[in-house]
Amino acid sequence: MKWRRYTIKTTTEAVDIISSELDDLGIEGIEIEDNVQLTQEEAKTMFVDFIPDLPEDDGTAKVSFYIECEEGSTFEDDAKLISDVKDRLKEISAYTNIGEGTISQSETEDKDWINNWKQYWHTFSIGDLYIKPTWEEVTEEMKGHPVLSIDPGTAFGTGSHETTRLVIKQIQKYVKEGMEVLDVGCGSGILSVVALKYGAKHAFGTDLDPNAIIASEENSEVNGIKPEQFKVIEGNIIDDPKVQEDAGFEKYDIVVANILADVLEPLSKEITQHMKKGAYFITSGIIDSKEEEVKAVFLENSQLEIVEVNHDGEWVNVTARKI
Repeated sequence: MKWRRYTIKTTTEAVDIISSELDDLGIEGIEIEDNVQLTQEEAKTMFVDFIPDLPEDDGTAKVSFYIECEEGSTFEDDAKLISDVKDRLKEISAYTNIGEGTISQSETEDKDWINNWKQYWHTFSIGDLYIKPTWEEVTEEMKGHPVLSIDPGTAFGTGSHETTRLVIKQIQKYVKEGMEVLDVGCGSGILSVVALKYGAKHAFGTDLDPNAIIASEENSEVNGIKPEQFKVIEGNIIDDPKVQEDAGFEKYDIVVANILADVLEPLSKEITQHMKKGAYFITSGIIDSKEEEVKAVFLENSQLEIVEVNHDGEWVNVTARKI
């Protein structure tokens, strides 16, 4: 299928306004090209935690929209719509810098919208662990090392986000052969899978999102994890007695939780009933401005002592131990 593509050359500050005006004109889908980096929070809301490296932002942007080429139709058939777009651009320019504000046109074939982003994500390592997308092969360099295969298109996280890296490094440090692991807010199941690759015997995950069960099962299968090694259930372990009972009590050597500070705080009051004496509570998802608050709340639980605090950018890992 062919499409007529119209591209507005503008500025990053005008992108949102132009997008809104195009929507008002009935243009439902647009494509934005700029060099503005996603924030960590934006990446998390998109269920991805990799952020591609981009050139320095020069303030310019392109906003494109597409019209399907029906049999016998031409660019002339879009004349009224393009005239309306130009009128809107003129109105916007009265109060916003829209840059050139020019509109170019071209024809394009169907794009592989789902897979185009894959060019931005490749294998990387954390310590001796290699994390690779499912479409890349295991190389000679990876052989003899733990390898995690993951599909960012379906997962909640890939391991490249600072919070995930912080927890993985602690898993590498504290997980030993035969350990039991509890993964609270497991998302894609990546932390449990990593723990199992480092010798844990069994992992149990909980998450509020039913899609987490699907993502965890898919990632487990891709990585050769047997169903009996990793179980995930939906629910809130903080206040749901059924979830607490299913998880089990005084059972775990390691608890991992890469979730928001506002959730970690009440979790810290409940979690020790599931931990063996001497077990580690490895947490992240804590923005640095919340570090002192989180540590103070952790220590309100007389069964917890903080053994380690690590930083990666603006994110914090707090590792505590049940005494």
